[in-house]
Amino acid sequence: MNRKIKKVAVLGSGVMGSRIACHFANIGVEVLLLDIVPRDSSDEAKASPATRNKIVNDALASALKSKPSPIYDKDFAKLISTGNFEDDMSKISSVDWIIEVVVERLDIKKIIFDQVEEYRKPGTLVTSNTSGIPMHMMCKGRSDDFQKHFCGTHFFNPPRYLRLLEIIPGPKTDPAIIEFLMHYGDLYLGKETVLCKDTPAFIANRIGIYAIMSAMHTIEEMGLSVGEVDRLTGPIIGRPKSATFRTMDVVGLDTTVKVANGLYQGAPNDESREKFKLPGIVKEVHDRGWFGDKSKQGYFKKTKDENGKTLILELDFKTYEYGARTRASFKALEAVKDEENLKNRIKTLLNFDDKAGEFYRATFFDAFKYVSNRIPEIADELYRIDQAVCAGFGWELGPFDTWDLLGVQATVEKMEAMDLKPNQWVYDMLEAGNDSFYKIENGIKKSYDIPSKTYKTIPGSDELIILENIRETKKVWGNAGATVFDIGDDVLCLEFHTKMNSMGSEVIEGIETAISMAEKNYKGLVIGNEGPNFSAGANLAMLFMFAGDQEYDEINLVIAQFQNTMKRARFSSIPVVSAPAGLALGGGCELSLHCDGIQAHAETYIGLVEVGVGLIPGGGGTKELTMRAADSYAAGDPELNRLQEAFMNIATAKVATSAEKARAMGILQPSDMITLNRSRLITDAKERVLELYDAGYTQPVERKDIKVQGRTGLALFEAGINGMLFGNYISEHDAKIARKVAYVMCGGDLTYPQNVSEQYLLDLEREAFLSLTAEPKTLERIHSILFKGKPLRN
Repeated sequence: MNRKIKKVAVLGSGVMGSRIACHFANIGVEVLLLDIVPRDSSDEAKASPATRNKIVNDALASALKSKPSPIYDKDFAKLISTGNFEDDMSKISSVDWIIEVVVERLDIKKIIFDQVEEYRKPGTLVTSNTSGIPMHMMCKGRSDDFQKHFCGTHFFNPPRYLRLLEIIPGPKTDPAIIEFLMHYGDLYLGKETVLCKDTPAFIANRIGIYAIMSAMHTIEEMGLSVGEVDRLTGPIIGRPKSATFRTMDVVGLDTTVKVANGLYQGAPNDESREKFKLPGIVKEVHDRGWFGDKSKQGYFKKTKDENGKTLILELDFKTYEYGARTRASFKALEAVKDEENLKNRIKTLLNFDDKAGEFYRATFFDAFKYVSNRIPEIADELYRIDQAVCAGFGWELGPFDTWDLLGVQATVEKMEAMDLKPNQWVYDMLEAGNDSFYKIENGIKKSYDIPSKTYKTIPGSDELIILENIRETKKVWGNAGATVFDIGDDVLCLEFHTKMNSMGSEVIEGIETAISMAEKNYKGLVIGNEGPNFSAGANLAMLFMFAGDQEYDEINLVIAQFQNTMKRARFSSIPVVSAPAGLALGGGCELSLHCDGIQAHAETYIGLVEVGVGLIPGGGGTKELTMRAADSYAAGDPELNRLQEAFMNIATAKVATSAEKARAMGILQPSDMITLNRSRLITDAKERVLELYDAGYTQPVERKDIKVQGRTGLALFEAGINGMLFGNYISEHDAKIARKVAYVMCGGDLTYPQNVSEQYLLDLEREAFLSLTAEPKTLERIHSILFKGKPLRN
């Protein structure tokens, strides 16, 4: 069946339901969002549609106001219509997929499914977002067609940002439905779709909550503080910044405890079941009702000092009172403070002989034991456990990947010494001569298959370009800051790997080299990576050094070189496609603006932010937005209004909060494309290169027809800048920067509107940028960023 999803009904508008509705709207699907009718209204008020839909409307409004936003752009909310179960359930007859997201009570879900059975048309998908109620219990008594098209689709909160979507078949689910949802979730919703068995808490929560509760027991035994633990369990080991205790405060300790208690009751045969019992540092806080953000205090508490300054206090486990935050002081952390490579950090930390190393070994090795014992209970394939935990909890490396990193055999020996022996199948794997859970063959990642004792390709991985998998075999050039890969079909990929992928001399050399190589022997070039950020912008340290020494000729050369490199991206003889994801700021944004096409990940946060450090975009960014504003002028159009929109994007250092928002800002053009699934980004960008090449790509010619406004525009901007200055909204230095931006965008002090060339605007841009580097206030801002707020001393 060629199934299409044009309209979805979401039943239940709570935190998850409203945000799932928003995410479907994000991808252009029409959504019907329903909830109950309020019970506390008068009979007269209940007759009013506004009153009858108050719960659902308030929930949606609250979601749309929340931060981070669940929706790419507020305009997308127009795709969501609301209603209630009593008046509007019949409307589900017109939808293609019904998603139940009501309270986690089987009796209530059954009532909802009774109504669904009454109105749904045969063949319509019905899924539940339950986090733990078994599928077979929800299916009981339902029609054959309902059961055939029913399964669990467990989104993680917040659905826009967390990549995991667990798919849980029911007893009679048609395999074709599972196949469809696995594909749809991946391609259209941008999810890591993981097939789960119908077991307690499925995969991610089973492993993730176990890891948290096991760690809690270890923390209590070792006497570690809240601050120490969150330093040990955050980004330093490839976990989210919220680490352990901050995560529980955000999620809600009551939620964590509910899942842990549910697992203790629901998994009586789990050999590690006792770990789900609440240790004192969890039970005491829970009993006091300190659930975290929702109760205004948890493991952390926000307060204010006598001067009104916000303070974050942490809980002392000895007294259960709040005090100053503790700092983690461990030799292991000191040993890895300058190590950028996560894998190297983990190897050092797990083998370090101090309290931190002891904590890591106790928690990691216990997790390794646990996951080995969950196969085949919760999954038949080990890679599904890594996929679920990484996508659901934001880990960079899953447990089996980490075990591989440390060496399976060596780690098993250490686990045995700590009485943490893994499951027998691990020993069988090693005895069969297989010393790892994963292996890379011809750029394709394979996973160990326990029944056959062989390695099998992870489904879908052979369709994707994963740079990490070809790092050793397809590298064709590199330096300390960039690498060029051959990604097949005569296409190259340039990857940055500086800190935050900032753009310095090594990256500039990489761009120039990659384009030259592609022009000689290839069809085109992709610029992208698999890190969290495309590029956070230019390397400010070098600029600060030159500016501090008043080496303005050097700065001029650096800017000119950067501009020329951006022009290489624009005026090369081969198509160049940028593949931004995460942060694409300043120079990273400018590079993307100059490429022939952008294939952006949906979660791309892109903008020209140079004003924030006291500068203007100097790598062609100001020129590009001026040109795009000019190209948007139409007959009778208020041209200065269009130019002002572009000016404000630069002058306020505005950053798009999604790729769709970037399109609304004019950074992405109508021809630019968006990829929902981060894993597909490089693959999609390569396809875009080949499309441009096959369409008969022709090297662009420098524009000389860019309309600028001259003094007419300058007068408008000057009036606005003075108004902001006199109203004390901006400083004198801010006004000076804004005037520089306006001067470039208006083409300088021209007596009347006229056409100019790209190079003309680039020269103005460079002059303005250079003049601002001589400003003491600019130096102070750059110093504050580089040295984290410490004052600049003469």
